[in-house]
Amino acid sequence: MAPAVHRLRLGRADLLTTPYLALGFEVPPGCASLEVRLEYDRTSAVVDLGCEGPAGWRGWSGGARESFVIGADRATPGYLPGELEAGEWTVQLGLYRLPAEPIEVTVTVLTPAESDVMPDPAPVAPQQAAPRGSTRGLPAEPGLTWYAGDLHAHSTHSDGEQSLAELAALAVQAGLDFLAVTEHNTVSHHRLLPEVGRALGIPLLPGQEVTTDRGHANVFGEVGWMDFRRPVAEWIADAQARGGLVSINHPLEGEWAWQHRLDAWPEAVELWHVTWFRDLRSTQPWGLWPHWRQDAVLLGGSDYHHPRHGYLPGTPTTWVAAESPEPEAVLAAIRAGRTAISHPGPNSAALLRVGEELVAEGAEGAVLTDADGRAQVIRQARARVSLDRAGRGPFRLTSPDRELLAISP
Repeated sequence: MAPAVHRLRLGRADLLTTPYLALGFEVPPGCASLEVRLEYDRTSAVVDLGCEGPAGWRGWSGGARESFVIGADRATPGYLPGELEAGEWTVQLGLYRLPAEPIEVTVTVLTPAESDVMPDPAPVAPQQAAPRGSTRGLPAEPGLTWYAGDLHAHSTHSDGEQSLAELAALAVQAGLDFLAVTEHNTVSHHRLLPEVGRALGIPLLPGQEVTTDRGHANVFGEVGWMDFRRPVAEWIADAQARGGLVSINHPLEGEWAWQHRLDAWPEAVELWHVTWFRDLRSTQPWGLWPHWRQDAVLLGGSDYHHPRHGYLPGTPTTWVAAESPEPEAVLAAIRAGRTAISHPGPNSAALLRVGEELVAEGAEGAVLTDADGRAQVIRQARARVSLDRAGRGPFRLTSPDRELLAISP
């Protein structure tokens, strides 16, 4: 079948009219694969790329890719393989950044595809790995263990640079007990997580980072794809109705800060995003907190994408007091609010809520501060402070020079 070619002139006025464009093309009966190629001047614009078929969403790669292939048995990471339904399909374009003067954007659709999809590398355990966080034996309530994890990370299924197996191996190397993989606007990775996790001995929690131009949010759980093109209150309600857990990501982070207005905030917030490490003395999150939902579950996330970050997944580490590190148990623990956050990894100082006490572990000489600014010095390597004496949460541990070490609800 001859290629379908769309030649467009797009500029900032088009972006202001609509952030998304759908370009239709036909898939003939019996077609085994399709390929989409996107061409434009990447020095002056960012155009996101995705695909939708007659039976539903088939994937998204944002601005990370110039092409993709979908076949019955294999697809480019970020896209769902499977039989190609005959009929009307659409290439989905996200007009993320465009110059004032329109540029040429060309989309070519090939049916069948001319390119192959290379398989991901096989899982390989890291040569060196830190002890799992759970082996620290941190104090916990009966039947529970504090497991170390990261609730925000990316692979080649969106804009990360390492495969799922490579990402999981880094989490093992860092000493994590679990890892959430939260790709932008796609769930193509969900079906692969159990097998990759078993191969490397680390549970992988399914997630999606619902990504819009006015903020990002993670949806955790095997609840299917969330349509980020819909009004924000609708997709949050849809995620919750399906049993997903929703967390607002990096609410104060630069051009990706949360700007959507909501009548009701979701149940969790990524209060400690990795970018806070630019200034560990920053008090921005404590200025935000009084205006947020006061019973929100506190989470952290490394937002890991590639080795050039200079850190591993688990920076910061989110701890959950759970019955096991498996996804269902981790989600149950988060829903119950049994979380804590520490920097920079699983072996750093921790601040944990255990019953009616706070336990400061490995924090001798640190300062414990409550939400109202009342502070006290931690005098022991493992110190227990009653909640009556600690004050009102959330609580934080800081070093003598005021750098943040750990957070507890």
